[in-house]
Amino acid sequence: MTAEDLAMVVDGEFDNAGDLLGISGLDMNEELLGILGSLDAVKRQKAINRLTKRPRLSRQSRGEMEKFFRQLPKNIRHQLAKGKLRLADTTIYSIKAASSKTIKMFETQDDKEINLRNVSNAKLPKNQALLVSGIYLLAGIPDKAGGTPTTDEIKATDFKSIGLMPALANGEFSLKANKTQIVPETSNRKFVTDNNHNWPMGYYKLDNPRLITDDILIECTIELGTMEDLDADAHLYVGLHGTITTP
Repeated sequence: MTAEDLAMVVDGEFDNAGDLLGISGLDMNEELLGILGSLDAVKRQKAINRLTKRPRLSRQSRGEMEKFFRQLPKNIRHQLAKGKLRLADTTIYSIKAASSKTIKMFETQDDKEINLRNVSNAKLPKNQALLVSGIYLLAGIPDKAGGTPTTDEIKATDFKSIGLMPALANGEFSLKANKTQIVPETSNRKFVTDNNHNWPMGYYKLDNPRLITDDILIECTIELGTMEDLDADAHLYVGLHGTITTP
């Protein structure tokens, strides 16, 4: 740590910027005390005030992300502190056919393609970390001219509540990152929010948000107990909503 690092904390945009460098006024070590001692009186007092001040976290998913600062990879933490990375709202999404009882929404052979998915190889790009605050699960049937739906017809699908397709609504959902469980097998009924006006259609707000970092395999799986009365052309939309680091 250097005086320059400490300046990033003092002048940074985050009230809890010390967490980005793993320091705070509550756990001052010999190294930190030495750096504080090298500053002039005004800068030293400003730094101490910033480090000992109780942080006022932001609201909603950004505030949830700020609580996870210390868990971010070191290179991402330092780039956030320097202002080279910022926090932004996002939804990482993927569309897949509900053509079997096990539907893997993110796969290693997937390529990024507008209207189908916005990540490649089931991983976030380098220097990106996503705090998953909530999850969308919607379903739709492409309006096709005939035969198998074309890619453009799939891209133009009107996705609606899975409550309209009981085989989907009664299935299960799970989410892992690098084989670490984020959401264990959970009833898809969580996504049937048709009569809940507090949340968007198909949105499941996580009470326990979790972090996905770059180069970590995202595993999102829908399991169906039956495909009874499920249209052969049915497609699913999954969106991982939250706050992400971005240049």
